[in-house]
Formats: sequence, structure tokens, C-alpha cells
Amino acid sequence: MGLFNAVMALSGALDTDVSEHEKLARHTSFRIGGPAALFVTCHSYHALRHAIEQLEHESVPWVILGRGSNVLVSDDGYEGAVVTLGNEFSRTLIAEDGCTVTVGAGTVLARLVNEAYAKGLSGLEFAVGIPGTVGGAVSMDAGTRDEWIGRLVQDVLTYKPGEGIKHYRGSDVIWGYRATSLPHDEILLEVTLALKQAPKTEIRDRMERYLSRRRHTQPQAVASCGSVFRNPPEGSVGKMVEDCGLKGFSVGGAQVSEVHANVIVNTGSASASDVLAVMQEMYGKVREKFGVELQPEVKFLGFSRR
Repeated sequence: MGLFNAVMALSGALDTDVSEHEKLARHTSFRIGGPAALFVTCHSYHALRHAIEQLEHESVPWVILGRGSNVLVSDDGYEGAVVTLGNEFSRTLIAEDGCTVTVGAGTVLARLVNEAYAKGLSGLEFAVGIPGTVGGAVSMDAGTRDEWIGRLVQDVLTYKPGEGIKHYRGSDVIWGYRATSLPHDEILLEVTLALKQAPKTEIRDRMERYLSRRRHTQPQAVASCGSVFRNPPEGSVGKMVEDCGLKGFSVGGAQVSEVHANVIVNTGSASASDVLAVMQEMYGKVREKFGVELQPEVKFLGFSRR
């Protein structure tokens, strides 16, 4: 693959930052992962299109990365280009009706939640404390068991390499549990959300209730990627793993959280192989005890057979 040619073509390109051998542990909430051959930040749509065209022309594999909040990166890193969305994709625009919000996919979800509160806009309270970007949240329909971001979406804009901009109405997208029908080969650019006006005191109260619940049910101030397995249609992975006696189980620096058994935390020195070993133990014990084959919710990057 033409990594050298890709570097030469993208270095100095307008609205584009390029670095080589960037440690991905710096860009994931797990704080785990080896280097990416290329790390490209695109600050505009034209920069993104140019970067993807060059990478595909040089046969360099690429992947879009947000805040890396649900990603496990291999200890060996990624032998391709990691592309992130910069300035132009972090903008928020409120329509004249005061309730319709168009937001770039690279916007940090926590920032959007706080901006909505500051403007007296309700609907996103459930998302307080959820890490990652708006693009990541929409692509996996992030939320709780009762509320999720897809129900707020009016429109989605994506970029399909080789074809250009695509538009989807929110009502045309199938929103599922941690999944959507949006094509996997398209890059989410921006999303329009339908919020509603509400007293800021009511919004703050709801946000505080969600935060309090998360503080009591999820580990705080530790590196993790959130839930590592999807909940089956019936039952809770956390409860099943706990019933298997695996709370606190560890391999190296990776440990099943004492707070929530469907979360693996990095106690400070965890490697990706440590995390995989803990996941394999969780998977095996749950299958043995309950006959349930757990499905990963975490995404894998840089592994040969994932």
C-alpha cells in the first residue's frame, strides 16, 4: 500500500493535519492501543473528501474515529489511516424555531447536552454522562433502555466515498438497540435533532437524576469503554456476569468492574490482550452457566480477525 505516497499527498493539504505513528491509546477512553500508521484530522468536508480519495487511490485502509469511547485498539496498532473530524464538524446551529438543532458529527456529545441546557432545550437529558461524539452516538443509537438519540433525529447527512453527500430522513432510518440501518460504508457528517423548549430548572433536575443513576451504577474516574457486551433480548449481561462470580476478576491490568460487571476497567497498565482475556472469561462463564452467547458491543480496531 502507498503509505508514503498518501503522506506526501496529504501533508500540507488545506484543512488537514497529518501525523505518522500516532499512539491510539491517546485517542481512546480505554487508554489502550498501539500506533496508527497515519492519523489524519480533516477540518472541512472538502478536506475529508480529498483525504479519503487519496487513501483509497493509494490502497491505504482507513477508519473513522470519534472520541474512541467504545473501541478496543490492538496492542500492535492499526496498519492504516485513522481519520478524525475536526473544526467544521464541531459546529452547532439552532434554527429560527428555536428547537431544531443541526450539529456536526465531530461535536462532543457532552458539549451538545450542555449547550441544549443553556438554551433551555429539552430532549437530551438522558445523554448526560455518555461519552463520545454526536456521530458515534447516532451511529450506534446511544441512550438508555427507555430513551435513545434516534427518536430525536429529523435528518442525517453522510458522505459516501466515490459518490458524495447522502441525505436520510430520521423516519426512514431503522433505530435499534445499539444499531441503526445507516450504511456502514458512509461517513456521518451532521445530524438535525428535534428538541423542545422547557424550563431550565426542569432540564437540570432531569440531568441530575440521570447523572446520579450513572454514578451509582457505572464506574467513575477510571479508563473503560463502557459496556463490553450487548444485553440479550431477555436479561442483563451485568447481572449474568456477576452471578458467575466474575466481579473483580482480572488479567494483567484489565478488571471486571466492581460497580458494573459488564464493564472492564483499565486499572492503569492494561493491554488489549488483557482485555480480550477478560472478555473471553466472561463469555465462557456466561455461556456455561446460562447458555447465552454474548455479542460484543465494543468495536475492535487493528485485530486480524475481527
